[in-house]
Amino acid sequence: MSNQQPQSLNGHWFVIGAALLWGTTGTAQAFAPAGFDPRVIGALRLLIGGIALLLLAIKRKELGKFSDWKLRPLFLAAAFTACYQLCFFAAVAKTGVAVGTIIGIGSAPIAGGLLGLFFRGERPGKRWIIATVLAISGCSLLSFSGGEVAIDPFGILLALGAGLSYAAYTLMIKGLLEEHAPNAIMAIVVCLGAVMLSPVLFQIDFNWLLQPRSIGVVLHLGLASMALSYWLFARGLHTVQVGTAVTLSLAEPMTAATFGILLLGEQLNAQAFLGISLIFFGLVVLVVKGRKKPSEVNQ
Repeated sequence: MSNQQPQSLNGHWFVIGAALLWGTTGTAQAFAPAGFDPRVIGALRLLIGGIALLLLAIKRKELGKFSDWKLRPLFLAAAFTACYQLCFFAAVAKTGVAVGTIIGIGSAPIAGGLLGLFFRGERPGKRWIIATVLAISGCSLLSFSGGEVAIDPFGILLALGAGLSYAAYTLMIKGLLEEHAPNAIMAIVVCLGAVMLSPVLFQIDFNWLLQPRSIGVVLHLGLASMALSYWLFARGLHTVQVGTAVTLSLAEPMTAATFGILLLGEQLNAQAFLGISLIFFGLVVLVVKGRKKPSEVNQ
């Protein structure tokens, strides 16, 4: 029992740490010079993060033999990673940040819970339901606090596709972790995802890319919000259920909103404050669960 508590608790904190880093992506792009293409940023983020993870896996000799890997889950995980990037940015462009974010990120925990239940027999439990309802409600308030709402049917479908892709990617990674090291899995998956998005890289504006601020933004997105965050996320998935991990990831919009207020001078109204608070309390419900029930390593 005593050896299980830190393992379970660390799993929750690893996932939250990854989500906190993901929450810096919007702020980082805000510091980029004008004229960047979000699709190119996403592709470069995967490429740099994948190379960093691959070098780490090679140094630690974790890749193993080619015959040891099951290609189907690897390619599916990479495809879902690439699909999320494309669907989410396209959804935001079609239906606006508010609707795109809440449908894309808000649908992911529900999809993750269902996929974990159907494919892995993971029963989320009452605490997950409470935490998910709190977090999704907080995301809704946070997303619509600006008052700008645009409804586009195709944009909504794209946002749902983003949420499902993220949940499915998490499911694939969870299965791969049963046989391989986190570094090796994330290195191969992210690199494959970058290859799938590589046609976008032909649209790079090198005049924009070679500016010092652009280089700093791209390196942060690739090394911190991709390589380090995905390493943390994979480590957390060792001891956290699929649905729980996706719900904990809702720390991302909370972090993004907080950085927007602290670093970008964005206004915090009562609705946004309530939204951040609900997300925070939802995360607390799951973390407290890990402390109260140390024997439930997989919860």
